[in-house]
Amino acid sequence: MKKFIIWGVVTIGAVVLIMWKLNANKKANEAKTEFVKQSNIGDIPVLVQQVTRNDFSQGFLANGNFAPIRELSYLAETAGRITKLLVDEGSVVRQGQPIAYIDGQIVSTDLESAKANLNQLKVDKERYESAFQTGGVTQKQMDDARLQYEIAKTRYEAASRRVSDTYVKAPISGIINKKYIEQGAYLSVGNKMFDIVDVSRLKLAVTVPEEQVVNLKVGQKVQVTSNVFPETNYDGTITFIAAKGDNSLNYPIEMEVNNFPGKQLKAGMYGTAHFSYPQTDKAIFIARTAFVGGVNSNEIFIMDGKVAKKRKVVAGRIIGDQVEVREGLNEGDTVITSGQINLTEGATVAVQRATK
Repeated sequence: MKKFIIWGVVTIGAVVLIMWKLNANKKANEAKTEFVKQSNIGDIPVLVQQVTRNDFSQGFLANGNFAPIRELSYLAETAGRITKLLVDEGSVVRQGQPIAYIDGQIVSTDLESAKANLNQLKVDKERYESAFQTGGVTQKQMDDARLQYEIAKTRYEAASRRVSDTYVKAPISGIINKKYIEQGAYLSVGNKMFDIVDVSRLKLAVTVPEEQVVNLKVGQKVQVTSNVFPETNYDGTITFIAAKGDNSLNYPIEMEVNNFPGKQLKAGMYGTAHFSYPQTDKAIFIARTAFVGGVNSNEIFIMDGKVAKKRKVVAGRIIGDQVEVREGLNEGDTVITSGQINLTEGATVAVQRATK
């Protein structure tokens, strides 16, 4: 019995002690809460930015590789043995310049035969036409004579073309980049003979993001530089803007670049295009830090008197640490750029000086 009383007293004491401790903790927490509450009474320090419209038509760079403005692989158009080769790899050629001769003895014989046949059929046609006037031949006989003449004329023109093809001429001006034949070799129709590239002008292909491609247009001038001649600026002109971008929303752009004598760029070299925007209307840009929770939230705080008010805006281009605001702000508004973490709608604020 005595032991039971002792345990009862101990239990009651423990309960009383626990209750006292909980009550003491509650009072301490209330005191801390009151202290924080009291310490937060007053203006919240913030940094601000005055909204103005500025010209942010800045340029940008894009890198790519140079390609020749024109290049082709010349294929043999007639069969025969090469009797004379007039160029070598690296030779500069002009359009229409002879670069090789192919033995044309057989095709020349065919041409003479076709010419003789054509002359004979021409005489026959004229005789039938004369006889038709006097009733000596029928309409069909005269038409057949005319048809045979036209067929012979076509065969003669084809033979003339084959003879002409034995004189191989450069189809474009440029440089013989690769030679696949040697003098004395026999060619079949379709054999590759030369690779010719024209590097008097070059193409530079780059890709441009969607927010920048909208400001470009075909015919726009572009300044181009290269690491091999960093002191030289080359003149470029945009010739192509893709109508469809890739999965990364980048759009292929091509520009034609004029080469410089003495500082000629070569196809395959690395180049940089320096784009500059055409003159645009002035736009509103604010600090990226002004957005609550990031640019995608499209929410900022503005300062109305000494009160913070949340404002919904429409963000546009992002250039460095500045974000374009297309809608939601006017010139003269004051945007809070720092301290938003402590702000709620209607909180009073105090502008602080930014530390340097």
